[in-house]
Amino acid sequence: MVTSPSVPRLVVAAPSSGSGKTTVATGLMAALAGRGLAVSPHKVGPDYIDPGYHSLATGRVGRNLDAYLCGAELVAPLFLHGARGCDIAVVEGVMGLYDGAAGEGELASTAHVAKLLRAPVVLVVDASSQSRSVAALVHGFVSWDPEVRVGGVILNKVGSDRHEALLREALDSVGVPVLGVLRRAAPVETPSRHLGLVPVAERGAQAVEAVAAMAAQVSDGCDLEALVGLARSAGALGCAAWDASAALRSSPPPPLPVPASGTAAPEPPLSALNGPRPQTPDGLKRVAVAGGSAFTFSYAEHSELLAAAGAEVVTFDPLRDEELPEGTRGLVVGGGFPEVYASELSANERLRKAVAELALSGAPVAAECAGLLYLCRELDGLPMCGVLDASARMSERLTLGYRDAVAVSDSALAVAGTRMRGHEFHRTVVEPGAGAAPAWGMRAPERRVEGFVERGVHASYLHTHWASEPGVARRFVERCRTS
Repeated sequence: MVTSPSVPRLVVAAPSSGSGKTTVATGLMAALAGRGLAVSPHKVGPDYIDPGYHSLATGRVGRNLDAYLCGAELVAPLFLHGARGCDIAVVEGVMGLYDGAAGEGELASTAHVAKLLRAPVVLVVDASSQSRSVAALVHGFVSWDPEVRVGGVILNKVGSDRHEALLREALDSVGVPVLGVLRRAAPVETPSRHLGLVPVAERGAQAVEAVAAMAAQVSDGCDLEALVGLARSAGALGCAAWDASAALRSSPPPPLPVPASGTAAPEPPLSALNGPRPQTPDGLKRVAVAGGSAFTFSYAEHSELLAAAGAEVVTFDPLRDEELPEGTRGLVVGGGFPEVYASELSANERLRKAVAELALSGAPVAAECAGLLYLCRELDGLPMCGVLDASARMSERLTLGYRDAVAVSDSALAVAGTRMRGHEFHRTVVEPGAGAAPAWGMRAPERRVEGFVERGVHASYLHTHWASEPGVARRFVERCRTS
């Protein structure tokens, strides 16, 4: 059995959302980094926004650990990949400790991930409206699943010294140490809107100040030495760190569609991951990835897989750049908030035309959620790229949840029949919701088709994690070479 060096680690969880775990997790990351430790930041679940604050707190890429999107078997390897070279890792949980994918038991819950990581849990409790009852609450969470090790409690929103004394006295009977007490105070300024916190990329200096305030709260109210000691008690993990190149080598190439003649088309040569890679005429397979304030949602592993498959990954900002990066052979436009920046995106007419021309040429274009809106004809009445004959608009209805999907049409990402799990999170509507060749057929929770496959374009609301299906990145880069 492969055993990787043990990385000290903690999982910061809570009985429910709104208890203060983001403040504690981000503040703890920043406080430990301020002491000179290399801190690896992680987030349970598909959330893209919290990892931005984690990255600001630590100076490292915030990474997600999602047992639904990637499979339980990849949680520990992806964790070790992100934690390479670090002194300690802090993992922020999602929702309540035991809340997982709907109808799937513990799957993708914070408790599930903590067990997969063999990591101790610190429970953040909102104590603002209780005293002795806190013991019953903590006892319930400690005893619910004996395989989850709750190593300590941080009490949040404590009103006074007397309140603190009552809480500590009650918790003495549970046998769980109090590792921190945060007093009621003016909340750290982390503004929200229709999909949660405003991303770091949009807040600039304000985000820096917010993270500094979180660090000060945690440093003043928590026993950092005890927290580090608890992190060091985590056991070794019996697996190797995930590696993009190794993942591509072990992932079989997807079959090509069978042409009308009934004979299989020849497989194009794949990137030689163990040796020199085939080169395009200009020497590059340049993939442009949208970034900036309007497109902040992405998983770091996507770019790493593209690079391992032979691409040169270049980031550009659709709010500022009027041209695609020179030599662009493929385009990835992930999630974000184009609805907030619709006027600015629409005003950048030169870039919109460049995107449309690239798509019309047959080059591969992968668009998820915000990227789908950007490729539409219009968004809230404002002209977008016009790649898809569809219009998008804001809606009052929140669409949220995990999805079990299967590729309906052959595309630059996958062949029909490829099964992937994904996540939807938006307050917009695209009409029509699917093209003549849909991208995905949803198997659960409801059956429907969704998205668009046209020429080299694959556009959909579904957020996926390519580490679960590395061949997606390889197929995309090969399409860059042949388009």
